[in-house]
Amino acid sequence: MPSVTGCRGLYGEAVADTRQRLIDGTIETIRTHGLNGTTARSIAATAGVNQALVFYHFGTVHDLLQAACLAATQARVAPFVERLDEVTDLRQLLALGRSLQADERAQGNVTVLAQMLAGAQADPKLAEATATALQLWIAPIESALTRLLADSPVAEVIDTPGLARAVSAGFVGLELYEGVDPEGTEAALDALDRLAVLIEVVDDLGPIALRALRGKLRRTTKKSR
Repeated sequence: MPSVTGCRGLYGEAVADTRQRLIDGTIETIRTHGLNGTTARSIAATAGVNQALVFYHFGTVHDLLQAACLAATQARVAPFVERLDEVTDLRQLLALGRSLQADERAQGNVTVLAQMLAGAQADPKLAEATATALQLWIAPIESALTRLLADSPVAEVIDTPGLARAVSAGFVGLELYEGVDPEGTEAALDALDRLAVLIEVVDDLGPIALRALRGKLRRTTKKSR
């Protein structure tokens, strides 16, 4: 006969498994039915569980949506962060972004993201969860940019946190934009690549040219304040 501790362990595993099935089922339901079609019934059907378990484990469908948004993002960010540690310049960072974009599109996550962003426009709680999920992408990108630009003269005038959000927003926006204008999306990514090359050129300038550039950048920054 199993011990009390063993029974508790099996129960805990069953609970965790059911919660994960509901989270996975929620993401898949959003992919196939959209946010409006994501109900307790449709989630339970996709997850292969009783509909009552949605409310038992999460309270409401809304709370399950929030949990699924964060859990799914955390799972996708983890391998991305590992690959970020191997990036040594901006062009590699952008190449990684392109690779990530292709993966997200192939897995149907672009559809999920579009649905969550659309739903967040009219739902403050969903907006909060979506913003938290986006921050999971922004934070490692900001850390990578800080490292990559540490010795660059442009670091003195660049708002790195703002740039990280701009890069993240750019990739998110391009993922959504790609469905209607793939050629325009490719042109935008090429423009980002050329910007990375420009920064590399700046980094290779001689000491006299660098001093002149720093002076010009400082004066420009002061005027814009």
